[in-house]
Amino acid sequence: MVFGQDIGIDLGTATILVYVKGKGIVLREPSVVAIDKNTNEVLAVGQEARKMLGRTPGNIVALRPLRDGVISDYTITEKMLKYFIGKVCGKFVFAPKTMICVPSCVTEVEKKAVIDAATHAGAKKVFLIEEPIAAAIGAGIDIGKPYGSMIVDIGGGTSDIAVISLGGSVRSKSLKIAGDRFDEAIIRYIKKTRNIVVGERTAEDIKINVGCMYPKTVEEKMCVKGRDIASGLPVEIEVTSEQMYEALSECAEQLVDGVHAVLEETPPELSADISERGIYITGGGGLVCGLDKLLEERTGIHVMVADDAVSCVAMGTGKALNHIDMLETGNAVKIKKF
Repeated sequence: MVFGQDIGIDLGTATILVYVKGKGIVLREPSVVAIDKNTNEVLAVGQEARKMLGRTPGNIVALRPLRDGVISDYTITEKMLKYFIGKVCGKFVFAPKTMICVPSCVTEVEKKAVIDAATHAGAKKVFLIEEPIAAAIGAGIDIGKPYGSMIVDIGGGTSDIAVISLGGSVRSKSLKIAGDRFDEAIIRYIKKTRNIVVGERTAEDIKINVGCMYPKTVEEKMCVKGRDIASGLPVEIEVTSEQMYEALSECAEQLVDGVHAVLEETPPELSADISERGIYITGGGGLVCGLDKLLEERTGIHVMVADDAVSCVAMGTGKALNHIDMLETGNAVKIKKF
């Protein structure tokens, strides 16, 4: 292990990715922590803790300490960060410089919470970077040039929509409509139409396998298990892509409205650039089938899903480590020059 190495953290609501300078992404784990309520002891973090979701006895709780892109449980977030930083950096090293991404519209209080949690978890110095800027860098866009690029970064807790030029956000909007809300919409739809309750993990599997936001030419089907509300017994049902299109339609409309709102506020010259260069989708939530087609149909602008969309923010956060000297210190939030 090299002393004084720098790390970048994509502090996602659903997944945490850690980038080590010179090595790339070295860790990808769910943002879940299992604790013993009686002793407040951390029992598992990441993948092991995710397996416990919805399956724990009374004295153990598996939870996500991040909600809607920000810290909802400071103490647990600190313990989780300490675990991941220790796992990546080893035991006997100097504290690393750390770059962490945050949603574009977080408050100063929320920024301070992230900085404090990372510092107490073992980081030497903490820099913050806005998620859409990190996503643009990770997608291979040269954000330092004087032309506009539009990024729609859809994570687990938030969707960040931004127009970027000369290394900063010209217009941006953060929506609390993202992967977690898609799962909730699927759970509500199945409960309402089939009188069946399914869990979060099942809803996520449905979203990945047959979820869509634009009608599919060939209908896809999937069998899932849940609990019948009337009888209380476990049952197996079949869900289709057409049903999931209906379930996710409201979320899709809110995303389209968010993109429209940002485009309406964008200066004409940058709008022309976006029309020519297209809209980039990043983040795991952006992989829901048909979202790119829907946005393209509604805006008339070519829409592209970035290569390895899930890792774009982490990659961008890591690449920004090479330009730490170009960041504002202390409350560092954006790149001055790239």
